[in-house]
Amino acid sequence: MKILYLDTSKEDAEIGLYEDQRVLTFVSYYAHRELSTTILKKIEEILKNNKIDFNSLGGILCYKGPGSFTGLRIGISLANALSYGLGIPIEGIMEDEPINEGIDNLIKRQSTKQLTPFYGADPHITLPKK
Repeated sequence: MKILYLDTSKEDAEIGLYEDQRVLTFVSYYAHRELSTTILKKIEEILKNNKIDFNSLGGILCYKGPGSFTGLRIGISLANALSYGLGIPIEGIMEDEPINEGIDNLIKRQSTKQLTPFYGADPHITLPKK
């Protein structure tokens, strides 16, 4: 099973492509405030470089927290949309869970639930100026 891994919890986004437990590609890039405009392009680039299309993916594994409010929201929204649109299972991992464990859970459960982020704290939302 080909699995796409996303971690958008910090300034450096991580994207991995796995064949079951075997790493095909793992990329970390500085995304910070450009995450929403770069993440899908990076995923497409990684899939193209590995001669894989979206329809060949068998599941999505996503880091769900704790971490950046906006980063987690973007990454998990994208992961949920891809899971739903492609009709493939999705699984989430937290900070102390290794990727391999998440992949095992994804393969065993074949879950199609949606993920919700775990921020680890209340979000820091700026109040509007009067």
